[in-house]
Amino acid sequence: MPETSARTLCDLFYGAVQEFAKPDHLLYKKDGAWRKVSSAELLRAVDELSLGLRALGVERGDRVAILAENRPEWALADLATLTAAAVDVPIYATLTAAQVLYILKDSQASVVFVSSAAQAQKVAGVRAQAKALVHVIRMDEEAVPGTLPLSEVREKGRAALAADPAAARTRAATVSADDVATIIYTSGTTGDPKGVMLTHRNIVSNVEAAIAAFPVFGPRDLALSFLPLCHIFERMAGHYMMLSRGVTIAYAESVEAVPANMAEVRPTVMCSVPRLYEKMHARILETVAAEPRLRQRVFRWAVGVGLQAFRHRVGKTRPPARLRLQRALAERLVFARIKKRVGGRLKLFVSGGAPLSREIAEFFGAVGLLILEGYGLTETSPVITVNRPGDFRPGTVGRPLDGVEVRIAPDGEILTRGPHVMKGYFKKPEATAEAIDKEGWFHTGDIGLLEDGFLTITDRKKDIIVTSGGKNIAPQPIEGALKRSPLIAEVVMIGNERNFPAALVVPKFDALEKWAREQGISFASREALVADPRVVDHYDRTVKELTKDNAQYERIKKITLLPREFSIETGELTPKLSVKRRVVEQKYKDMIDRMYESAAAG
Repeated sequence: MPETSARTLCDLFYGAVQEFAKPDHLLYKKDGAWRKVSSAELLRAVDELSLGLRALGVERGDRVAILAENRPEWALADLATLTAAAVDVPIYATLTAAQVLYILKDSQASVVFVSSAAQAQKVAGVRAQAKALVHVIRMDEEAVPGTLPLSEVREKGRAALAADPAAARTRAATVSADDVATIIYTSGTTGDPKGVMLTHRNIVSNVEAAIAAFPVFGPRDLALSFLPLCHIFERMAGHYMMLSRGVTIAYAESVEAVPANMAEVRPTVMCSVPRLYEKMHARILETVAAEPRLRQRVFRWAVGVGLQAFRHRVGKTRPPARLRLQRALAERLVFARIKKRVGGRLKLFVSGGAPLSREIAEFFGAVGLLILEGYGLTETSPVITVNRPGDFRPGTVGRPLDGVEVRIAPDGEILTRGPHVMKGYFKKPEATAEAIDKEGWFHTGDIGLLEDGFLTITDRKKDIIVTSGGKNIAPQPIEGALKRSPLIAEVVMIGNERNFPAALVVPKFDALEKWAREQGISFASREALVADPRVVDHYDRTVKELTKDNAQYERIKKITLLPREFSIETGELTPKLSVKRRVVEQKYKDMIDRMYESAAAG
């Protein structure tokens, strides 16, 4: 069983670059060509930047923020911060200036890395309010007033390294396994995001347990990284885990470029959220639909054969000889072409961040592209359970990792305990005590079942919306902001397992009817009023205006106006007049489905 034997993430990094000494530990695309970063180059860059941060005054435990897209410099900033005995604070590049300010202020970051002039401008607009912020370090070469180029910070470290070649490692050796490595801000059910404190021990334990679950990866493998490194799923599985096993990490140019990048670098492993697999599935079916009928029939036959063979694989039984021959023919006629689209070398996909439909998992399993789904949260570093290459069950999220305890509470909530559970929420002891009980069990807020050791998620105890792209959205603050409009009585955001958020909106009918009369809009009933395109357009513009400062993925893309208010009598409200979200979603399911269907058609 491969192990990292690392005490801290610093140990993990230094051990990896020393053990594998690769010419291509990292890959990135520039000016149309893929460039290599060797293990030796990576080591020197991290040491220089680590000492450069110290030269800027970064001390043990100081917070260093990273506001950047996936790129080699993200890895450098992360590893340099950790080896400097500091704490990094990743910030999604898509967040608004107001959201960036909240994280900078709450974490009291003294330094922030920014990827580009656009991100530097975002920080510049709020810098005066982030009192602890001293330095802004830009990754791009383009000069930006008020920022330090990364190359200059490395130069400062280079001088210190010349004086003492062991200086960076000496500092890194002082880091303890129980030191906080990172503070990751995650949406909560209140308006304020919570900073999840993960220690070196938390993340290293998850890396080691994940390696034990996936012992198939080594220095000959290549991982394409495109999920945001701010997300602990990509950071643990696609960054630290791959680094520790000597897997080459190639950074995708963008999410849109992933299909082209897959064909270029030919990955053997990828971590993704269900949205990628949904898009791949849709593209395959669209291509087949445009082909002659005979080819369509061959495709359907091949998938049917593949599915039969895949179910034997799931059940660990040997397919009959005839099925094996049919599967081999299906591979030649159909599946080989599909695999070529993803580079032709893929061993498996790992899925997390949002629920993966069983149908998608079985389709790709039939084709011969295995998707292994796992489950976890930011607070659990993140993996709690995962399906293994030789032990998987589609429709479940797999078995607990080694060293991870899972139990189901009397009310069905999934609880977990072990070295992967966070230290707590930054500066929020009450929220920490609410999440982790006195026996050390973390309450996930999800409902599930354990059968034969496999965990199945059956419901969400919390109201957090998780889109099919893996984005977490807290609906209450957004709904609260919208309800401040004089035209809106109630809002229910939708979007769980969907590719964008939408909303059901209940108008304040007295205000709406007054506005309609002023606009010369006549109506025979409330049903006719909320269906009028002018009314819908007015509400659509109102919603967009009130959510313009939200992150892009939080913005409501489609709305449906309801013709009457919610009530206790109709079962939509509790006695406390709180909306029963699941009741509303079920009651208006047809409307919701039509809303998403119209968006897809448009």
